[in-house]
Amino acid sequence: MKTFNKYLILGFSFLMFFLINPSFLKSQEKINRLTLDDVIYIAKQQSPDALMAKHRFRQSYWQFKMFKAEYLPNLSLSGTLPNINRSIDAVGQNDGTTEYIERRFDKYSVDLSLNQKVGFTGGEFFIRSGLKRNDNIFDSTSNTQYLSTPVNIGYIQPLFQYNSYKWDKKIKPLEYSEAERTYLEDVEQISITATNYFFNLLLAQIEKKIALKNMSNYGTLYNIAKGRFNLGKIAENELLQLELNFLKAQSAVEKADLNFENSLFKLKSYLRVKDEEIIELIAPKETYHFDIPIEDAVFQAKNNTSISIAFERRILEAQSGVNKSKMDGRFDIDIWAVFGLTQASQSFQNVYDNPVDQQQVSIGLDVPILDWGLAKGKIKLAQSIQELVQTSVEQERIDFEQNIFLEVMQFKMQKNQLYIAAKADTVAKKRYDITQKRYMIGKINDVLELNMAQIDNDNAKKSYISSLKTYWKNYYNLRKLTLFDFRDNKKIVFDINTIQ
Repeated sequence: MKTFNKYLILGFSFLMFFLINPSFLKSQEKINRLTLDDVIYIAKQQSPDALMAKHRFRQSYWQFKMFKAEYLPNLSLSGTLPNINRSIDAVGQNDGTTEYIERRFDKYSVDLSLNQKVGFTGGEFFIRSGLKRNDNIFDSTSNTQYLSTPVNIGYIQPLFQYNSYKWDKKIKPLEYSEAERTYLEDVEQISITATNYFFNLLLAQIEKKIALKNMSNYGTLYNIAKGRFNLGKIAENELLQLELNFLKAQSAVEKADLNFENSLFKLKSYLRVKDEEIIELIAPKETYHFDIPIEDAVFQAKNNTSISIAFERRILEAQSGVNKSKMDGRFDIDIWAVFGLTQASQSFQNVYDNPVDQQQVSIGLDVPILDWGLAKGKIKLAQSIQELVQTSVEQERIDFEQNIFLEVMQFKMQKNQLYIAAKADTVAKKRYDITQKRYMIGKINDVLELNMAQIDNDNAKKSYISSLKTYWKNYYNLRKLTLFDFRDNKKIVFDINTIQ
């Protein structure tokens, strides 16, 4: 019975130890293992850049909708119900004197108007219908009168003014197409940014593991060296060197841990995930290598990206500026014409009986006589801006194509670069393992050779991760520059319904 109690107490003690031990508790927490694709997917869904890209596109979307709605028929209802004016006015009498008499005017009106802009000419066509009632209360008498306008048809036309619709019809659709492509480029930039955060943390994660392993290995080697020193098999200088390496390894662990926590915080902040969530990254095992002809990449970039549309838009805007400066400083005529029916009556029942026609025509002139060269200066300034834009666009086109060329050439190099980095990592690891084993069994006594093997092994592993990072950033940057998926051979698009 005593033996049973002893084992029961011992088992309970072990259970409490594992439950209270922080490292044991931490090992029981769920670890969220993420691949590069997982991180990019989360970033596209909820990162700050993703949310801002959506809102920017929504603004452009509704601006374009507003532009199109502006040139559709506009039906409006307006009125005053009522407009009351009560005052004391000076009223002339028959005998030539003036008396101050209290007067009151009540006015009611309602108007229905249909307006349509005529974009091709820059004019505006309208149809209106309205009804007015005036109540004139004067000297205890009341007089009511109605005025009807069953229909009024009119047209307003400036003859020599700058026609904004003519240019907006060309520029606004380009702005919207540019916004669509800019959104796609922003999404690809999110992939690049997420890739950068992913590999920064992955490298920090590997550096931490390397630092812990090196500390363990140097601790073991230092203990072995102490035994050999006591036996007189190694010199004190070698023992001190190993002790120094062990101390450096301990310091490296602390630095690696700090770098890991910093990189982890940045990734979590960008992905907007919970701070207490444990994340472990899984390095990509597969890469994609395919041939991309330079001509195809340039062709896709010219046809798909926002910058090609931006070039065309900027040139049109400059041409619009020149046209506006020329039209604003010259002779101008405005024509305003209205034809309709109207009738007045003291009773509502008769206000629409036998309406009479009405016509109104107005021609306004604006003739500049002396402006001290103001109009000429505006034209010259606009022309200078146009030439500057043209020159800038031509140079930017050349730089853009050169950038595509360099990006494609760099992508072609990645296959060989990754192979070299992977091979160097394998060779360096094998060399370190052999050197370490030989040192531990006493086949070699040169600590510097062991140090060099360990440094080369660490650098080779980090270099391979850096090569992976370069490959994936280059891969997504090429997608951004062309908005074309060369791996699946298809254009990159998006569903607008997922953004609205």
